[in-house]
Amino acid sequence: MKRTLMIGGVTAGLLASALIASPAHADRGHGKPHSKPLAETNFAAKQVAAFWFGQKMANLVNATPYGTETKVSVKHVSTMPKEITDTKPGVVSSSGEKKTTGTSKNVNLPRTTGKVFFIGADHKPHWCTATALQSQHKNIVATAGHCVYDTVKDKDLMDKWVFVPGYYNGKTPYGIYVGKMAFTHFDFTTYGDGDFDYAFVAVYNGVLPTDGGTSGGKYESRLYSNKWDAYKAKDQLAKDKTTALSNLEVVEVNTLSRRAREVPVTVADFQSWNKGKDLTDPDGKWAPLTSADKINDRVRPDEYRSNKDSYISQDGKTLFWRVKENNHYKYFSRTFKANVFKGYQVVGLKLTIGLKDVGKLGDNVGGQGLAYNQKVGQPTYVFGYPSGSHPDGNYAFTGKTLKYTYGKTFPATASALKGDALQGIKSSFTGEGASGSAWLFKYNNATRFGYLNGITIGVSDTDGNNRYDTSVSPYFDGETLAVYKTAAATPSANIV
Repeated sequence: MKRTLMIGGVTAGLLASALIASPAHADRGHGKPHSKPLAETNFAAKQVAAFWFGQKMANLVNATPYGTETKVSVKHVSTMPKEITDTKPGVVSSSGEKKTTGTSKNVNLPRTTGKVFFIGADHKPHWCTATALQSQHKNIVATAGHCVYDTVKDKDLMDKWVFVPGYYNGKTPYGIYVGKMAFTHFDFTTYGDGDFDYAFVAVYNGVLPTDGGTSGGKYESRLYSNKWDAYKAKDQLAKDKTTALSNLEVVEVNTLSRRAREVPVTVADFQSWNKGKDLTDPDGKWAPLTSADKINDRVRPDEYRSNKDSYISQDGKTLFWRVKENNHYKYFSRTFKANVFKGYQVVGLKLTIGLKDVGKLGDNVGGQGLAYNQKVGQPTYVFGYPSGSHPDGNYAFTGKTLKYTYGKTFPATASALKGDALQGIKSSFTGEGASGSAWLFKYNNATRFGYLNGITIGVSDTDGNNRYDTSVSPYFDGETLAVYKTAAATPSANIV
């Protein structure tokens, strides 16, 4: 959906040590950045970090590539819309701009690129590719909009969002950076417009664990009188950004109460209230509010359905046992009662872990520059973590290591993404995991810095040979700069 917006020049003091040219005065779209908090407090951010570090980083290792909105039909077109080609190009400087440059025959991979991890609408851990950008507060990450905002199901932000630069097989060499505020384009979050499928996220300072502790003990909610209220509470806990709980489930709980009527109970519950007591004792001294029925000594051999000396019935409410007398067995059974309140409870595991601050993202890995309103046809590197298979089933990439492709950009459209002013590049990247891959213009192998000029939002098989051959990105223009500027003004913060 395209609208017209007048965007003025950029204030010189926006970025410390950043050179910014004036953006276009006539752009596509509505232009209003859409912002929303990811982790609103230091405590919430600490819990998010503990969630990913906990259980020996099981959630990081077991995360799967986010495959939504990646496989699309792309059309190579001859020209970009006139309102784009008539605009003035500009750049935001990278953190490597002033460093001494040299030459290198090899493609040195950027330290700024890594993975973003989050809990998707399916409540499972997923990842995309993302890249650190230069900014005033050294805390900005760029990725695909759909790797931050779920446009398919919940229509809201992903949960427990973190950036891990240089991620490799469970290793976090520069720490984990918890998302603080997410900034997207209004037309993307409102209309799902692929021309604006990008996001800039301000992150907290990075953290690393100080020890291997992962468990803060068992979590138990209050009792609910019906199962549906318990499941509703479970869903709310799963979405809560101020907690880090895992293995949540709803269990039935029987609680002793003088106000409750006496009802049959399971053998397991009765034993839990009478720990260490022999349940076959005819004169047992049972705990208050519990009672054992009279022993049934008339159980027939054909009613005893085990070769063990004791067992519990399938419904859990009857204890059977046998006693050998004069080379013959005698069989018994017993049931139990208690004054109990029957309810439901949410149980799970609390995650806690010692964390240490490792500083700002930009101080640890640097930040790429940002390019906008550039002419299409520029030589560009694409860096990402492709995974998944080609349509023919071939797995060319594992998603475990950072990969790159190289080519020239060209105008493209993708109706499935509502994208009519996209840019494409020839690339063999498969879609899963490649979402958010960094398109770096004027990339310098010696400094490992360039200008972010695009973000992968989909891949396509354009020649019909069942192999992906093209990646697509939104065209970065003055509206992209406007969203970036808003994000760049967000201060960083410590979480420990």
